Amino acid sequence: MKAPDLTNVEDAGVRAWSGSVEPLRAAAAHAQLAFSCVDVTHAKDRAALFAALDKSLALPEHFGHNWDALADVLEDRDWLGKHGRVIAFTGSAAYRKDHPTDWSTLEDIPEEASEFWKERHVAFWVFTA
Repeated sequence: MKAPDLTNVEDAGVRAWSGSVEPLRAAAAHAQLAFSCVDVTHAKDRAALFAALDKSLALPEHFGHNWDALADVLEDRDWLGKHGRVIAFTGSAAYRKDHPTDWSTLEDIPEEASEFWKERHVAFWVFTA
């Protein structure tokens, strides 16, 4: 699968992805965006999901491990980085199936963050596989 043009801020948002994350990593580097891969293969509950997010996204020490805290962090310029960010979720099929409400929330929060950053002309992309 070919990665989209990650420099196009207006197209940024939450997108489905299949295959290796390497094209996304390369496209992020080309667009000078920070890249993070969150593997949720072993997340069996919300606590494990937040632990995976915390580890992979290098969230601030004060991160509260709840949806509101995640929403706040994703709209924090200090965390986001200078040019923007790409997040790729991998191994999400089981969590999505077993926890559909949590997964829906997890997609909604980054979508809102993407809209927030679009208004500021900053790229924020999330890919789910």
